[in-house]
Amino acid sequence: MNITPNYSKRVYGLDILRAIAIILVVNSHGKFLLKSFFGDDLTWISLMDGVEMFFVLSGFLIGGILIKIIHNNNYKLSLKDTLIFWKRRWFRTLPNYYLFLIINIILVEYSITDGTFKHFDYKYFLFLQNFSQPLIGFFWESWSLSVEEWFYIFLPISLIIFLFLFQSKKGILLSIIVLITLPLIYRIIHSGEYVNSFWWDVKFRKVILMRLDTIIYGVLAAYISFYYKKFWKKISIPAFIIGLVMILSIDYFTFDQNHFFTKTFFFNITTIGAMLLLPLASSIENFKSPFGKFITHISLISYSMYLVNMLVISLMKKFLPSVSSSFDGLFKYIIYWIIVIVISTIVYYFFEKPMMNLRNYKLKK
Repeated sequence: MNITPNYSKRVYGLDILRAIAIILVVNSHGKFLLKSFFGDDLTWISLMDGVEMFFVLSGFLIGGILIKIIHNNNYKLSLKDTLIFWKRRWFRTLPNYYLFLIINIILVEYSITDGTFKHFDYKYFLFLQNFSQPLIGFFWESWSLSVEEWFYIFLPISLIIFLFLFQSKKGILLSIIVLITLPLIYRIIHSGEYVNSFWWDVKFRKVILMRLDTIIYGVLAAYISFYYKKFWKKISIPAFIIGLVMILSIDYFTFDQNHFFTKTFFFNITTIGAMLLLPLASSIENFKSPFGKFITHISLISYSMYLVNMLVISLMKKFLPSVSSSFDGLFKYIIYWIIVIVISTIVYYFFEKPMMNLRNYKLKK
């Protein structure tokens, strides 16, 4: 089995962003281990939520694929192309998701990890667990995967409709605008609901109908990069600076979960900031160093890392003694990272990648 990635087909700048995104996610779940070593200062520095970066990257890459298909087919998206698109995406995402869904069911059922089946039902198998209602008590990390899966469904359907009405790039743009606007309107409609920080997180941040626009901003970036290449390259450095300032500054504003802004436009600011990093990132194509290959490796296994890391933390909390000293916490933090990377690498090469390869097989007549 060939486990060497084809680096020539990868955009290293996007690998960097994906690696940063998963590092932020994994760190956010394990940084409590460092509190005894660094105290209350360093470990609690506010950083961007890596999931937001994943969303924007997904929209940029998937949107780019669909826009190229549509452009090459005279601004049409056929049912055949849509089905092929879905097949390729589902072979990429579903096997890992169902593998870890089953693992989580087994571990909770036998009380190996904490969790509750009180709110568990068939919806987890159809990515409906947080469609319009909050996900609570089981397989918490699946919320973002549900957002991704419904993005794969809504975007092609929306494109088909608007390209039927406007057989031009205008149809693509109108589809993007509608899919950005509707979740914002939905958040505005529900913005009067009083919530504490927990319910803000699960009702506004982690519900599909509230968050679909985050990924669509990535599609908007793909649209601009495809049809306005010179502009895309020209703005790369100023856009990156502005985006970085937006990302690093937004979380330092006074956070009131019941403020209208926090429930509505707050998400857009972070997303647009992430989107503005893409022009520069998409222009970085080389990886001429061992460190570059390591970054690409982290990017490749990032999906498995996302699904593995919370399980590792749950098992460490259950079976390892609590942190007894500053160096004990640092040691456990390092062990946590090693376990996550090793398990994710194994899952990627021996399950995730073989399942992805199936999407290229065609049945013989």
